[in-house]
Amino acid sequence: MERLQYTLNHIEDISADAINHVKATFNTFAIPAGSLGRLEDLAIVYAAAKGGLTLKIQHKTVFTMAGDHGVAAEGVSAFPQQVTVQMVKNFLEGGAAVNVLARHIGAKVIVVDCGVAADVKTLMPPNQCESRVLKIKKVGLGTKNIAVGPAMSRSDAIQSVEAGIEALEEEIQEGLDIIGTGDMGIANTTPSSAILAVLGKVDVDTATGRGTGLNEESLQKKIQVIKKAINVNKPNPHDPIDVLAKVGGYEIGGIAGLCLGAARHRIPVVLDGFISTAGAMIANALEPRVNQYLIASHVSAERGHKLMLKHLGKTPLLDLHMRLGEGTGAILGISLVEAAVKLLYEMATFHDAGVSRPCGA
Repeated sequence: MERLQYTLNHIEDISADAINHVKATFNTFAIPAGSLGRLEDLAIVYAAAKGGLTLKIQHKTVFTMAGDHGVAAEGVSAFPQQVTVQMVKNFLEGGAAVNVLARHIGAKVIVVDCGVAADVKTLMPPNQCESRVLKIKKVGLGTKNIAVGPAMSRSDAIQSVEAGIEALEEEIQEGLDIIGTGDMGIANTTPSSAILAVLGKVDVDTATGRGTGLNEESLQKKIQVIKKAINVNKPNPHDPIDVLAKVGGYEIGGIAGLCLGAARHRIPVVLDGFISTAGAMIANALEPRVNQYLIASHVSAERGHKLMLKHLGKTPLLDLHMRLGEGTGAILGISLVEAAVKLLYEMATFHDAGVSRPCGA
């Protein structure tokens, strides 16, 4: 609890001075005012989070947080639970979608075992690659079945959040300019829907989607499981740690920790999809100032994601009908932030380019 409380106490507001500085800088460029639209906004958010005009983005990292869920026993996923550990192996071997996109933008992938129901230490290939790292922050061998009781204890919930903070702070030593959040965990849309329902005060039927591709019968079963979990556990919407402990997941807590730790160190966070945003909702409920450091990369095809983004007041950068997770959307978002920052540092001004200013300016 000490690491979490220290982090919460040291999250500051983004820099208003930096916001004004970037706006003034864009006004000097040889373009019509505001013509770069949201790219200008992204540059402003990045600079404001950093506390001033900074160097180009060099160190880009996506954290893929992994964990298993006892509620998978209720048949709420189209895939068996062993896919979690199989996909962790795929991440570490560089064959997943997140790896391909990370290579595309020159980003590092860190896989964090927050609670996979297996020993993943042996999965790391003998010839380790600097662009792929495994961190073991295991809180437990998967959560318990939320349909019959709490996912985890309160102390385990705190530990899962602190695991995310710790993973973030370890990586700072290697250099960290911007991060993306990602996830892996069979059945993790179920606790994410429960978190949305409780913290967002959303009806379970509306908050719940098809996850990995459930048919209508299985979707209705999933909805009933979530309703039962909320009724059995009675998570307190005014206590985000209680919500995480009652109906959450280890990797969701880890994502919340990433968001909090990044904000504490003034590092912008690009969120992935539904599960990542569930973690962001936990972080935001713990300390609302974290919201200023969050960027929504895309809107997931998962039904409840739009409601999560509305709850956080975020407008997504992209709508590509994606719902994979892993950090795939976050990586695409990071590429846009990097493009925006390059514009800020590489564009010519009206004076430099010898271009006349607009009439009356």
